[in-house]
Amino acid sequence: MQALIVLVVVIGLLALLGLALSLKVVKQYEKGVLFRFGRLVGTRDAGLRFIIPVVDVLHRVSLRVVTMPIQSQGIITRDNVSVDVSAVAYFRVVDAVKSVVAVENVHAAINQIAQTTLRKVVGQHTLDETLSETDRINLDIREILDVTTVEWGVQVTLVELKDIQLPDTMKRAMARQAEAEREKRAKIINAEGESLAAAALGDASDTMMAHPLALQLRNLQSLVEIGVDKNTTVVFPAPLMSTIGELGSFLARETAAATPAAELPPSVPDRTDKTLRPAADASGTAA
Repeated sequence: MQALIVLVVVIGLLALLGLALSLKVVKQYEKGVLFRFGRLVGTRDAGLRFIIPVVDVLHRVSLRVVTMPIQSQGIITRDNVSVDVSAVAYFRVVDAVKSVVAVENVHAAINQIAQTTLRKVVGQHTLDETLSETDRINLDIREILDVTTVEWGVQVTLVELKDIQLPDTMKRAMARQAEAEREKRAKIINAEGESLAAAALGDASDTMMAHPLALQLRNLQSLVEIGVDKNTTVVFPAPLMSTIGELGSFLARETAAATPAAELPPSVPDRTDKTLRPAADASGTAA
């Protein structure tokens, strides 16, 4: 009787163990690949699945997007500059059967092919292209990886260059280049400003030549601006001084014209007479 009880207990334990081994849970983001005696049977969707213990083997494959960092690679660009480039790749399994059957370790395989592809693509570009055209480099790497990984049931969704390390000498050279470029822009902008200012001054001078009083008004405005600071020294612009001189000459000519010809000294010839009369000497005899 005791032997029968022990036998029942043993059978019960074996049944429970077999039931535990036959029950498999496939999560929502996974897909199961079932092998029976080493032969592919098919796939199993998410949920509670029953398999035959010892006979069946169920491989669970994650279908989520995997973030895989690509370690820094020492690369020589097309213009013979040594740089260290690191990147990050995003991929996901689209065919669970191929990811299990076609490749031994899909994550390790993609990591290796991503490193070699990164060195190959970046090495075909110059340093300036590597720094400025990262979008095109990312697209080229992703396209090459897609061609290789499609046979493994994997789709590469995105590749991004994460960091580009330059030698210190190249950093200093690029800093000097950027400084020289900004100085060139500053000089060009300054020259363009001088050109525009000269053109505006030329138009203003033409306007003042057409309207002489405009220059006088501008001079008076300058005097008003100088007088705001309560200066004891008054500065007269050169055009104003020349105008005052011309005004004095005009007044002198008007005064000379108003003076009668009889009041002129005898020694001064009459400017109205075209024939000059010789002046008498002290004895009254003409020279």
